[in-house]
Amino acid sequence: MREIRTEDAVGHVLCHDITQIIPGVIKDAKFKKGHVVTEEDIPVLLSLGKEHLYVWEKDESKYHENEAAEILCGLCRGDHMERSGVKEGKIELTSTVRGLLKIDTELLDRINGLGEMMIASRHNNTPVEPGDKLCGTRIIPLVIEKEKMEEAVKVCGGKKIFTILPYQNKKVGIVTTGSEVYHGRIKDAFGPVLKEKVKEFGGEVMGQTITDDNPEYTRKAILEFIAQGADMVLVSGGMSVDPDDKTPLAIRSTGARVVSYGAPVLPGAMFLLAYYEKDGRQIPVAGLPGCVMYARRTVFDLVLPRLMADDPVTKTELDKLGRGGLCLSCEVCHYPNCGFGKGW
Repeated sequence: MREIRTEDAVGHVLCHDITQIIPGVIKDAKFKKGHVVTEEDIPVLLSLGKEHLYVWEKDESKYHENEAAEILCGLCRGDHMERSGVKEGKIELTSTVRGLLKIDTELLDRINGLGEMMIASRHNNTPVEPGDKLCGTRIIPLVIEKEKMEEAVKVCGGKKIFTILPYQNKKVGIVTTGSEVYHGRIKDAFGPVLKEKVKEFGGEVMGQTITDDNPEYTRKAILEFIAQGADMVLVSGGMSVDPDDKTPLAIRSTGARVVSYGAPVLPGAMFLLAYYEKDGRQIPVAGLPGCVMYARRTVFDLVLPRLMADDPVTKTELDKLGRGGLCLSCEVCHYPNCGFGKGW
């Protein structure tokens, strides 16, 4: 650091806090360490009795923390996001829409591994609302080598670390299986639950068809909804291993490509996901186990936001749900960055 006349300090970085004291009113830092002095600051500094300042030496090989923070923010910020102002090398991003937060976790890990910079975020594939915080970025030292920030830019290669996929207004058909419901022996409990969940993400339920345990009737009901323009078909019941549980067979017999039958999540292990191809579109067909009817959150609540945002789900991704699947039964989240913390 070096001493400099206050009038000559524009553009320089303060090495220490400068406190303003007004007896009985305030005693606080008027200018914080790391502040870049502006033309407007000069009269204020002089009024505080500061005719000379200690500033960082100008170094063309380094960025001030706030300059570097702008670069880091640019690497993170995708569409449908707004940013905070920069303060002490920190910028936060928030969502401007309802949608699904997607994170390039490989890029995120590589950036955090560079050192002297950090990004803390929600989990990947988390539903977000307007105003929800997505991540916080920070440059850790007061100044950082330009070479390090250039490396971060190179790592991203023009890609954004964070994106948001807005939910689509999907038309959804519901097929409920089970002879006990079909013959009126019990009242259907699946329909109201599924209609509410679809509505939560802006979807429209086209209708509900109730079939008995004959897989041919279930197959026809699925295909009828698709012929009527359904963007997704939810098939409830008949997903276990009893002799009358024929829903997986019915879904396969439509010609849909089964991604996975079974998922490492409790509740919801008997979940099935398939895609039916029509006119170049991939239409999700989901087989829902009985737990979806009564449990507060199940595997379906992890997958539905992705389906509503047109985000294809692979078997590998379903397999990875084994890490954190039990979080669904947690009422109070203790994980600092967890998207379930607000009761999701």
